[in-house]
Amino acid sequence: MRIVSLLPSATEILFAVGAGDDVVGVTFECDHPPVARTRRVVSTSALPEGLPPGEIDRVVSERMAAGEDLYHLDHGALAGLGADLVVTQDLCAVCAVDVSTVHDALDFLACRADVLTVDPHTLPEVLESIVTIGAATGARDRAERLVAELSGRLAAVRSRVAGREPVPALLLEWTDPPFAPGHWVPDMVEAAGGRCVLGSSGTESFRTGWAEVAAAGAEVLVCAPCGFGLDESARLAAAVADRLPPGLPLWAVDANASFARPGPRLVDGVEALAGIFHPAAAGEPAPALARRVA
Repeated sequence: MRIVSLLPSATEILFAVGAGDDVVGVTFECDHPPVARTRRVVSTSALPEGLPPGEIDRVVSERMAAGEDLYHLDHGALAGLGADLVVTQDLCAVCAVDVSTVHDALDFLACRADVLTVDPHTLPEVLESIVTIGAATGARDRAERLVAELSGRLAAVRSRVAGREPVPALLLEWTDPPFAPGHWVPDMVEAAGGRCVLGSSGTESFRTGWAEVAAAGAEVLVCAPCGFGLDESARLAAAVADRLPPGLPLWAVDANASFARPGPRLVDGVEALAGIFHPAAAGEPAPALARRVA
């Protein structure tokens, strides 16, 4: 089987369930595992490089309002790969190539590849998507074993924080402007022994304001800007620290690895959050995943 993955999370899942050797095409963002970088890149960003968060938000908003694509799909690269399966999503136009664009490209190229669309909205659905991808690639047994392992780790976190008062927490998915979390992130907060003061499981993240952030009653704020690693998240968190209530603990996490991408490493994110909320029970978070900023 020859597989093209148009999602960094799907690429991660494909390799994790043993189908990595079949992956022939990826996006410019597919960087985990590192070997994914050796595959042909078929999708790139249409956004200018180096924009600050506020400019990214402005450009994305303007292009979406105008019906313009945020990603370029390389038809030539796709045509030359002879794909049997294309894995994509219909969840977020900001995260990957729109599924309708994929279908149009395959029709234009007269490509008969199957298209698998995965759209997890919650943490349980993310685990289900691993099995779905495994089943589509002949790796269902390995996918089910992986999900059992991840579920066991989640159960261990829940056990460690059981009986403790949930910590009112706010996790920001963007900082300029601030975005409250949605989809699977509130599930992650709850599993780690927190209470998400803004944002609901299974819903879209949403734009909010600093007044709403201050009034939300959070006892800890976690900065997890979509697409950014730990160092960048820490820098962005420090840039907004003066907009927060005095004394509010401020943390940064590796959003790119363990929060924004619906794949196996979300469990790493849950474990990091448990260390932030309940260090006495869960232990301090891994330094590679989380950092106290203020």
